[in-house]
Amino acid sequence: MQRPGVAPAFVLLLKFIEGKLSIPFRSSSIFQDYYLIHLCKVNTTKMKTAVNSTLISKGDYKKYLQKGISYQQYKKQMAEDLELNPDLKTKEYIHLNQRRMLRVEKTYLPGETMVSQVKSLKLKTYWLVLTEHWCGDASQTLPALHALEALSEGKIEMKLVYRDQNAALMNAYLTNGTRSIPKLIQLDEHFIVTGIWGPRPTVAQKLVKELKSNPATASTYANALHGWYAKDKQQALEEEISKLLSRVNLICPDCLS
Repeated sequence: MQRPGVAPAFVLLLKFIEGKLSIPFRSSSIFQDYYLIHLCKVNTTKMKTAVNSTLISKGDYKKYLQKGISYQQYKKQMAEDLELNPDLKTKEYIHLNQRRMLRVEKTYLPGETMVSQVKSLKLKTYWLVLTEHWCGDASQTLPALHALEALSEGKIEMKLVYRDQNAALMNAYLTNGTRSIPKLIQLDEHFIVTGIWGPRPTVAQKLVKELKSNPATASTYANALHGWYAKDKQQALEEEISKLLSRVNLICPDCLS
């Protein structure tokens, strides 16, 4: 029996959530238009202070993913940048970041809960990440994200794009008005945004804010930040990415939150 006052499409939505619908929701032609037009409208009231994603269309996201590079390609280009970049300070940052990335690659092991969550993903998910070789936070984050991508066996596909070559995308995802990176934009198979993350774990963001507000530590905040990363061992990142991934199997993360 149809629930009083509830549209037929929404009844099936509720059945899907309750586990009573056996067909894959997103593959059902019954719901394609309803899902794309009604269910996945961005809650602009909640999102506008952080992002202006209405500037980017689904077609744009598809193009960004197509031009994006893999983690391995990124590392190759990073090595080339280290060799050819004429700015000595930038070369120093890149060299430090290569070492940090290598350390994370060798030491990061996803927890059991994360492993289970990634392996249970049922829907294709894209991670579009804005980054740059000189970015210290990216060096602490990208290797862990790549490890989760590899663990997903194709369910997660991560593509990296450079911030300074993609101003429109970056300007749609500002952090407190700044072009902070890395910025991860999570998309479903229809190139609809299901979540965003970045530029660093919340705990680290709070630490940076406190250090920068103190004249005695403002100039050396990066040392304390990377010391925090070394002690945390990507656990805060994993916890937040777990919450991001929990949105993947939802039909409309913003409509149901």
